[in-house]
This record gives sequence, C-alpha cells and structure tokens, in this order.
Amino acid sequence: MAFSSVALFESCTDKPAQTIGFKLEDMDQSVKPGTDFYRYACGGWMKNNPLKPEYARFGSFDIVEEENNQRIRDIIEGLAAEPQEKGSLGQKIGDLYALRMDSVRQNKEGVAPVMVDLKRVEDAETTEQLMALISQMMMEGVSLGELWGSYISADMMSSKENLLQISQGGYSINRDYYVKDDEANSKILAAYRQHIVNMFSLTGETEDEAQRKMENIMQLETRMAKAGKSNVELRDPASNYHKMAFADFVAEYSGFDWKSYFDIQGITDIDSLSVGQPEALSEAMAVLKDTPVSVLKDWFQWQILSSAGSLLGDEVYAETFDFSGRVMTGAQQPHPRWKRSVNAVNSILGEAVGQLYVEKYFPPANKERMMEMVRNLQQALGERIDAQEWMSEATKAAAHEKLDAFYIKIGYPDKWRDYSKMNIDPEKSLYENMKEVSKWAVADIVSRRWKKPVDPTEWHMTPQTVNAYYNPTTNEICFPAGILQYPFFDMEADDAFNYGAIGVVIGHEMSHGFDDQGRQFDKDGNFRDWWAEGDADKYNERAQVIKDFFSAIKVLPDLNANGDLCCGENLGDHGGLKFAYAAFKNATKDNPLPVKEGFTPEQRFFLAYAGVWGQNITEAEIRRLTTIDPHSLGEWRVNGALPLLDAWYDAFGITEADPLFVPEEKRVKIW
Repeated sequence: MAFSSVALFESCTDKPAQTIGFKLEDMDQSVKPGTDFYRYACGGWMKNNPLKPEYARFGSFDIVEEENNQRIRDIIEGLAAEPQEKGSLGQKIGDLYALRMDSVRQNKEGVAPVMVDLKRVEDAETTEQLMALISQMMMEGVSLGELWGSYISADMMSSKENLLQISQGGYSINRDYYVKDDEANSKILAAYRQHIVNMFSLTGETEDEAQRKMENIMQLETRMAKAGKSNVELRDPASNYHKMAFADFVAEYSGFDWKSYFDIQGITDIDSLSVGQPEALSEAMAVLKDTPVSVLKDWFQWQILSSAGSLLGDEVYAETFDFSGRVMTGAQQPHPRWKRSVNAVNSILGEAVGQLYVEKYFPPANKERMMEMVRNLQQALGERIDAQEWMSEATKAAAHEKLDAFYIKIGYPDKWRDYSKMNIDPEKSLYENMKEVSKWAVADIVSRRWKKPVDPTEWHMTPQTVNAYYNPTTNEICFPAGILQYPFFDMEADDAFNYGAIGVVIGHEMSHGFDDQGRQFDKDGNFRDWWAEGDADKYNERAQVIKDFFSAIKVLPDLNANGDLCCGENLGDHGGLKFAYAAFKNATKDNPLPVKEGFTPEQRFFLAYAGVWGQNITEAEIRRLTTIDPHSLGEWRVNGALPLLDAWYDAFGITEADPLFVPEEKRVKIW
C-alpha cells in the first residue's frame, strides 16, 4: 500500500481545531524533562489520582478499565433486570452476574459446595485411584492445578497445525518465590504458609491438621518449583519445545496412565506432542512414585480449595484477598462486589459481552481510521528496516515479507464464539455453576482445536479488553476496541498525540514480530532461522544493550529491574517509539503541525506517550511485578525507554548536564 502523506485526521475549515490531547494539569512542569521526564509528564496526574485502597497499582489503563466496567455493568444489569429466554446469551450473562452478586446466598452456603469434592479426594486410597479420580473430576469441571499443565496450541515448527503440549506445574504461586532466598520472598512464603492453614481451618480442619497439610503442600510445591525453569528461561522458545511420538512419550514418562488421562478429556488418537520442560515433568513422575498418597491428597485438596476462593462466601474470600491482595500486591481492600462480578462475567462470557459492547461503543469509523494508522506504521517500520546498515539485504527482504504478512485485527472478531453449550443454572450454587463453566471450557477448546488446523480468526483477547497483543505463530497484531479510546486514541486530537499514544501501541506490537523472541519466527509463524549468517549475532549484540541498561535500574533501593525478563517488552517499546515517531513525521511532513500551548509537535508526541504510563503503585506490587511481569514498570517505560532515543534529546534539548542523559554510544542501535 502506498504511504499517504496526509495526516490521519484531515482538517476542515468548518471543524474545530484539533486539540493537543494530553492535559496540562497532568504535568508537573516544576520538574525538568531531563531530570525526571516521568514526573514532568505525569506528576500532576499522579498527585490528582492518589492510589485507591482497592488498587495496588492505579494508572491511565485503570481509568479506562473503570469506565469500561461501568459501561459493561450497565449492559449486564440491563439483562439481569429483565426476563430472558432460557439458554439465551442474555440469560447466561444475567444469571451468572446475579449469582456472583448474591452475597446472602453465598454466605449461607459457605464452604458446603466444595466439601463434597474435598471428601472425594480424601476417600482415595492409592495414588492410582487418586490420579484416576483427579482426571474424572477435571472433566466434571472441578477447577484444580496439576503437577503439569496441558494445552492445545499451534505447533511452533508447523504453525498451521495444532499440537498437544505439556508444561511445568505443581505450585500455586509463581515459581520464583520458592527458590529465591531473600528477606522479601521469605515474608511472602511465611504469609503463604499461614494462608494455607487459614483456608483449611475455614473448612473445619483442626489447627494441627491444617498445619500438617500445609507442611506437606509446601514440601511438594517447593520440590516442583526447584525442578522448573525460571521466568527468564521460559522466554526461550527453542529450549521449551521437545516434540516426540506419543508412544515414546508414554515410555519416557512411565508410571501414569496417559492414554486414559487424555481420553477422558476428548483428546484421542494422539500421534505426537511436545514436552515444554522435560526436567519438570520427570520430577512430577518421581513425585507420583515416591510421595505418600496422603501428601498428594493434601496438595490436590489445596488446589480445589484455593481455586474456589471467590466462590464460597465472604469469610473465605476475605482470607483469599488478605493473601493474594494485601500481602502480594499491597492493595488495602477488595474491589466492590459489582466490579468483581463484572470481571467474572467478562472472563467467562467475554465475547458475548463484547458483542454488545462494540455495538454500543465502537462505531465503524473508529475501525477505519485505526486501520489507516496501522498501515502508516507498517510503512514506517519498512523504512526503518531499509535504513539499517547492520542488516544484510537478504535479511531485509525476509523482514519485509514478514511485515507485509502481518494479520491485522482491530476492534472485534469477524465471527463470535459459540456459547450455546454452556449452562448457567440459577438453581445451582455459584461453585456448581463454575464447575459447569470449566467443563464447557475444556470441551470447547478440544472441539475447536484438537485434530483441527489453527484458526487464524480466533481472538485471544475480548473486544472490551484495554490492551493489545502480537502472536508469533499466526504473525498477527490485535487491537481490541477497549484500548481505542482516550488516553490512547482521541478522535479530536492531532497526529502528535495519536501517534505518540496509540501509534506507539501499534508500533510496540509490530516490534514484537522482530524482538528477541518474535524474530525467531518467520512470516508464516514457523520457528525458523530466516536471518542471513551473522545478522542474528549483530541483533543480539544490540539487544544486549537494552538488557544491561534495564538490569542496572534500581526499582527499589534493594531491588533491580530484570532486564532479561523484560527484554522483549523493552524492545517492543523501543521499536514502537521509533516506528511511531517515523510514521508521525511522515504523516505531517507536507502539513507540519504548529506549536500548541507552548509545546512543539515533537514534544507533544513524547508527552502523549508518557501520559499513557502515569500511575501510582505500592512497594509490594513493585516487588511482585519485578518478579513475574515481563513488562517494565510504568515509570521505567518512560524514564528507561526515552533516554535511549535520539529524537527525545532533540525534542527537549537534553544535554550531558541532565541526570537522564545517556551517552550516544550507549544507546540502543537496532532500528
């Protein structure tokens, strides 16, 4: 497609002038841009939006989420208030919401709904009986963790085909908490131990029995965690793929009836599968062989009980929140029940709600303008590819092929998910209904994926989600309707704002196709080295710069950022900024934007980007996210990302005298 030199939003004499988009009161201009750009751009917003007790982190994303939640609440409560035809989407949405909102009923039932399943586990006499029971309970919809995970997804070596895959498991909180020996983690584990005891006590267990179960659970989970890979190690596609014939798999991981286990899920006639982390699965087999059945029963009971923490009344939920919310994140109180109920309906019937959402809140014009912007970003990325002296012509040609092959999804899917076989029965308890939902979810995935080619039209986010994604095996970029609103997208703002905000989001997702993980997949989504000899080494040398830079950042006095874990997302931000800035300059080159409110167009581009990341956050959440999240914290997506860009220095006149200054030779040189 030929690049359009016309700005995204054309001015007309009968229309009001386009705005700058961002709000001056969100800034703190007492701070110099080169000293702390994050607070310069977002300091006013942070002061005017203090952390709410229900949040561990509250930022621009959350404001959009809150507005979306209110919109969705209005839709759902409208359905719940009116009689709906049995079996209709309206009935399922309305009744599920009503079940979630009915605190009186949940408190009256208490833990009774889950006790039947806990007793079934307790009654198993042998490991073989227990594992057969667990397989059966899974198909009955009992939500529980396993010593491993199994799922059906694209085969990364043959991306058009789905493949059964096995992943590590066996622990209830993130693996790194069990293996890192520091004071902060020790406090988390101590609180987790007490949480297990408290939860079993709520089911009527004595203190001694609850303590015994906790010790058994911790011993098993720590053992499995030590056998698993770290969050950083899981980012390497090649080392987390081991495809083998099913017969060889059964022989290698013997001592468990794999055929019956998969048959009961509807996964039959297995030719081959991939074991993501062989060491962890070998340890799981060893656990089954040498662990007393009483210990295994304790662990599986914990999986059932902990997964039902929001379904068994206020007392159980208060204990669940005390650990998962207050301890883990620093949030001081739960979200109000209506928000939790909206989120639950969204997670279960997301596309059904999304269909109603886009009909009301996402006009076709938004999708058309977003598509134009995506094409402009593609053009800019192509220009950046051509400009790289370190990349060979053969690699550039292949990169263009991948760029041109991007599958673009905007707003909402072309076909909606079928929920007709999901049953929501208001006569049954919330716990029993969630079992039905889990049962449906397994059957739905198997019916759509097993022995079927990969469906490129499938969406992995709902339309109302305030986020975006890139999927390497389908080479797709997806921008749900939920994110296409202020402060990401503003129909009344000029190109400086929109390219700095949603433009960088678009560029970020495109950049994932060429980050340290995505670059290993070709235009068809296959894991294949399409780089000319020597080019990958040059790329990795440049990517190492961003790893080292972020690893040196102190997010707390005693805690550094994890540049290895966040490498892909930091590369996404870096590329997104580069591509969006180039597209912005292209779009305005024939009709340059004027200075507005004392800010040049280039300055407004970077201020729009920074404004997206304004947030307040607890120390506990900083620690948690630094441990588990591949994204850098909001502050460092600004103060870490922008000092690596030459254009930012030019826009604000940053010099060596400024604290954020990074010498040019130490800046990232990829795009």
